[in-house]
Amino acid sequence: MLDQFTIATKGGVVLWSREYTDIAGRPVDALVQEALIESARTDSTKYTSGAYSLQWAFANELNVIFVAVYQKMLQLPYVEDLLRRVRLHFIARFEAEIRALVDPERAAFPAFDAFNEEFDQVWRAVEERDQRERKSRQAAPRKFEDTKKFQATARGAKLELDELAQAGETLLVPGRKAAKMRAWNERRGGSAGGEDGAAKKAKKGKENRVWEGKASKQAMEALDFSGGGAEDSEGATGSALVDESARGTRTADGIYEVADVAERAGGDDGGFVLLDDSDESSGGNNSGGGGGILGMFRSLASGRTLTLEMLAEPMARMREHLANKNVAADIASEVCQAVAQSMVGMRVGGLQSTRALVEQSMETALTRILTPVSSTDIIRDIDHVRRQERRPYTMAFVGVNGVGKSTNLSKVCYWLLQNNKRVLIAACDTFRSGAVEQLRVHVRNLCALSENQSVEIFERGYGKDSAAIAKDAIAHGAQNGFDVVLIDTAGRMQDNEPLMRALSKLVNVNRPDKILFVGEALVGNEAVDQLEKFNRAMRSFSGQSQTRQIDGIILTKFDTIDDRVGAALSMTYITGKPIVFVGTGQTYTDLRKMNVAQVTRALLRP
Repeated sequence: MLDQFTIATKGGVVLWSREYTDIAGRPVDALVQEALIESARTDSTKYTSGAYSLQWAFANELNVIFVAVYQKMLQLPYVEDLLRRVRLHFIARFEAEIRALVDPERAAFPAFDAFNEEFDQVWRAVEERDQRERKSRQAAPRKFEDTKKFQATARGAKLELDELAQAGETLLVPGRKAAKMRAWNERRGGSAGGEDGAAKKAKKGKENRVWEGKASKQAMEALDFSGGGAEDSEGATGSALVDESARGTRTADGIYEVADVAERAGGDDGGFVLLDDSDESSGGNNSGGGGGILGMFRSLASGRTLTLEMLAEPMARMREHLANKNVAADIASEVCQAVAQSMVGMRVGGLQSTRALVEQSMETALTRILTPVSSTDIIRDIDHVRRQERRPYTMAFVGVNGVGKSTNLSKVCYWLLQNNKRVLIAACDTFRSGAVEQLRVHVRNLCALSENQSVEIFERGYGKDSAAIAKDAIAHGAQNGFDVVLIDTAGRMQDNEPLMRALSKLVNVNRPDKILFVGEALVGNEAVDQLEKFNRAMRSFSGQSQTRQIDGIILTKFDTIDDRVGAALSMTYITGKPIVFVGTGQTYTDLRKMNVAQVTRALLRP
């Protein structure tokens, strides 16, 4: 625990100081007199005065000294790192004010009290980093019971044998048939062993021969899950299907809204960035990419008008940073170029103003791209269509293979059911084996979870025309008073022309109100290719004057990417369409709304 931290000029003027307890004597004065003025300890940055230990660091370019005071009995290994970080943050924030101290015409002494909160953040971040490093070095050793040596002992072999017997596993012995493992106390012929022996001695009847390529009757029965017993067993409990902690909230109007996506990793300090050595203004020759992302802008000249040449290197590093965040390379280049063009001609008056200007310009550009330009209020659109046109609202889910279209369709269905909408699911994936059965299970689970709401499935089996099935489903929904028809489509790669023609036909025949592209948050450049070719296929294969495009995006597997949220920027930039929902898990409540501010912070965070 620190007792005091002081920042002063070499001339003795205290710029900022914080005391956490009463200090006995004047250890800082002793440090200045003995270690600094008399230069008695020039080879060390540590000094002892009475019951206190002192460490210090210089900012020679500004003639400023940073001193930390703590009890001599304490071991604080992070103090050196704290001094270095505080020096970086203090100079970054008050360099202009410090340089103005030597100006004889200055009107008043500048105030540095605004550094209080930032110092606390730096101290907390340094302490947390030190604790993490110590925990990693002090990993607990394995217990002897977890080692292979214990398994080689008699006691270890006995425990392993008993565990295998309880699990009902079999032991394969070379030259023998597989034998069921017995517990240790049954090895010498206990009662259980006698019963097993009698059962083995019972004469077995002749078994029918199973010819190659054909399944036996027993195997067919084992694979038949259409019976009532299997159906009952598949009716999963609500706790397995719904995460209560992930439920949304209801507005004053009774509308059920999904929650915002959680803040990405490292966002607990409200955007605070702990500066590193590469952020130091005296380190202008540093070429590495380590440290905070805003450190790249310290090479810009102060008090000059910005030009494209001056911004070339910082924007090149920003482009690399966005690519590391999973932003498509072409889009990262276009965004950085647009930001650089907007900053040309701006005049900067100091290091802090330069950094703030670049951060503000990039944040403004990212926010503008991610902010929806069209309505994302689907509930209002559903009510409008039902009231004005007397028909169900239709939504088609499209995308490549394996991104989670059916799973996220069921999540959207659960959200609609919570808003008292009658939902019909059209099983138009007639290509993938098991697609219809998957939707049946979802419908059965949703019916069990939503007792007062109605959800049904409309299916015609496999190998049929998906466009015709969707058309019949919409007609069925209109006749039976359904509010929404959700159309599940087959996954297809963007280069598969026959399947892309089939998708275009489905869209042209049924004219869904909303076409949602379901894409993974894991992709980078691939996201651009997928969206461009899906839109191009629907436009090229339409054959109509008024073509349809993707209306919105559902971003899946968002819980697996930490702060690499660049796919959100890539997809929104290339389509100009909003991200309607974000998938964050496997339960029906794992559906979120994207928070633009959080995604922007995650993109700019180092």
